[in-house]
Amino acid sequence: MNREVRKIMDTSPALAFENEVANVVADRMTDLGLQQLPVVDSNGKLIGMLHYHTLLATLRKQPEGTALVAKDVMTTKVLRITPKDKVGTAAELFADARFKVLPVVNLRNELKGVVTAFNLIKLAFNREYRNPILYKDAFVA
Repeated sequence: MNREVRKIMDTSPALAFENEVANVVADRMTDLGLQQLPVVDSNGKLIGMLHYHTLLATLRKQPEGTALVAKDVMTTKVLRITPKDKVGTAAELFADARFKVLPVVNLRNELKGVVTAFNLIKLAFNREYRNPILYKDAFVA
């Protein structure tokens, strides 16, 4: 748990751009099975998070023909961590049960990746089971 987040984070996460059409983003989240998605501006800076249920609920309430974009639906109160933060810090936040995805940003608030609860499960699994029999592709680093 003392390892740095950068060692286990996903450095190529799915994301949304601030002016991307919300329906398109919702479809992508559905296709990828994502519950939370970071939103970045044109410079790659983190500006918010989209939550799948909130996004769908908002889209259902919109009048026909109205086009929302990601920044219209995102939350701007986003907990974030840095690449040098410890895995234990992320684990504590996941244990709080409010987060499934934590954006990882540098000091300029540029999105560098995400760490997920699955990243932590994978780390723990690989420590315990060096040669997994089942789910080998999913868990072996």
